Amino acid sequence: MEEERFPQYKRIAIDIASQIADGEIGEGERVSGRSLLASEYGVSPETIRRSLRLLADMKVVEIEDKKGVTILSADNAKRYISDFKDRNEQHDLHLRLKELFDKYVDISRQTLDVFSDILNAQQHPLRADKELPNYEVRVSEKSPLIGKNLGALHFWQQTGATIVAIRRKQSTIISPGPYAELYGGDIIVFVSQPEAAATVESFVNGDSDKR
Repeated sequence: MEEERFPQYKRIAIDIASQIADGEIGEGERVSGRSLLASEYGVSPETIRRSLRLLADMKVVEIEDKKGVTILSADNAKRYISDFKDRNEQHDLHLRLKELFDKYVDISRQTLDVFSDILNAQQHPLRADKELPNYEVRVSEKSPLIGKNLGALHFWQQTGATIVAIRRKQSTIISPGPYAELYGGDIIVFVSQPEAAATVESFVNGDSDKR
């Protein structure tokens, strides 16, 4: 929010400039002294001094010792407001960029963690004398997966099992890719934990006749 992003003296400068741009305070008029303005806004005279100095730098007002503050230009007040809005938008873009960069750093960290886990898993393979557990499930003629390719099914995410082959009549498709489609009567060969086998059966055939 604007009140949180910008210091009070800048917000007061914008408020005074808005009054000038809207004609509430006319060119050539004198505005209240710093002490009176400080009382109106509930801030210290030093805060008002900084606000008026911003407007004086943009030729919106003129500050003269012992004469007070004179309004110089409504057009300059409008330009000051426009410039402020442009800086405001740039500020928002910088904040957005920082948020995106922080997310990128977080995602990169998570990616490295997962990659590290994969490397650790590869350092502890199955013993050569231990058989890789594999299971089979037949795709029934009423399976909801018929005609769908493996990539669209997100098989591993749905079941925790990995398809290593599809037996179809007299042929066997080894390591089928994501575009391989399933047909009724296919035998899916997969590896998984024993408890995932029932999940695969349910995912492949649902409530249809499984055999």
